[in-house]
Amino acid sequence: MKIAIFDSGFGGLTVFGAIRRLLPSYDYVYLGDNARTPYGHRSFEVVYRFTAQAVRYLLAGDCALIVIACNTASAKALRSIQQTLLPTLAPTRRVLGIIRPSVEALARDHDARTVALWGTAGTVQSESYAIELAKLAPKMRLVQMACPLLVPLVESGELSGAGLDYFLQKYWAQTVAEDPTVDSLLLACTHYPLLLPRIRAVVPEEVEILSQGAIVAPSLADYLLRHPEIEGRLSRGGQTTFLTTDHSEDFDRLAELFLGHPVESAKIDLAES
Repeated sequence: MKIAIFDSGFGGLTVFGAIRRLLPSYDYVYLGDNARTPYGHRSFEVVYRFTAQAVRYLLAGDCALIVIACNTASAKALRSIQQTLLPTLAPTRRVLGIIRPSVEALARDHDARTVALWGTAGTVQSESYAIELAKLAPKMRLVQMACPLLVPLVESGELSGAGLDYFLQKYWAQTVAEDPTVDSLLLACTHYPLLLPRIRAVVPEEVEILSQGAIVAPSLADYLLRHPEIEGRLSRGGQTTFLTTDHSEDFDRLAELFLGHPVESAKIDLAES
């Protein structure tokens, strides 16, 4: 059985890349719902329906563990999937998100500090990070900033240039206007690490920038150590299957940008799942 990584589009490839580097021996499936991306502006009901379709498809494809590498889907759909869909559909399988490990990392390292979060409007509006941080790090100050234009820029290949720099400077200025004591920035959208060199050029050097791939990968490794009943079912061929709901040629081109090597994907239809 395989480990699946699901995202609304390409962003989850940054998480997948970090997972595969740390745990290269396992077999993986990466599924991007590129035909319906982005999820950030969609309602809870729509995000749940789309995510549930993907989960059903991946469970039918012999995936023992699914990582939802999408902040919006983790915020809007994960809990319902864990509590209502999985117990009846596949009670011995597991579906994990990326918000909880990110919050745990922040709480562990930044309990009494001021942290900024950049994400999609859907992630910010869900208040998922604020709710979890209130439990684990009640002294932490959290500044949330929706950055709606960054995902379209990434997915159009605009990873540098004056236009990108303008919006990064705008979002950072709005962030420090909320609280000038910000000392850490969590990139709570998996697309944003591709912009890290330009973000680093805008954000002061003394501000720590945290990417979720570096958080989620060791968290998953720890999970597998603690759950041998899942880990023992996983195949170890070091192979990855890439799936997309849109044109595979477009996916392959952009996926190579994210991963740094050629990718061959297959097109599927989730609407039937």
